[in-house]
Amino acid sequence: METNPLSREQYVRKLLDAYRQTPGTTGIVRRADRLLAAQLHQRGVPLTVVENALLLAAARRLFRPANLPPLNTVRSLAYFLPVIDEVQELKV
Repeated sequence: METNPLSREQYVRKLLDAYRQTPGTTGIVRRADRLLAAQLHQRGVPLTVVENALLLAAARRLFRPANLPPLNTVRSLAYFLPVIDEVQELKV
């Protein structure tokens, strides 16, 4: 649990900044991405979980076997939802 909870606006801004900077994304934030970020805040998903999920997904995409065809650019924060759920369930 985060010790200094962020306001909804701070959380959404920081999450979308992290999403924009994630390798393999377009760097463009759409309305649906803003809504999803607000929903994640409402669900109480810690920002660190989302940041770790973005990093994990980006690493998985970057370190694929070279003989596989390249992946398409990620155009939505929703792409990362399964990894966010995965990271949230991890017991470290």
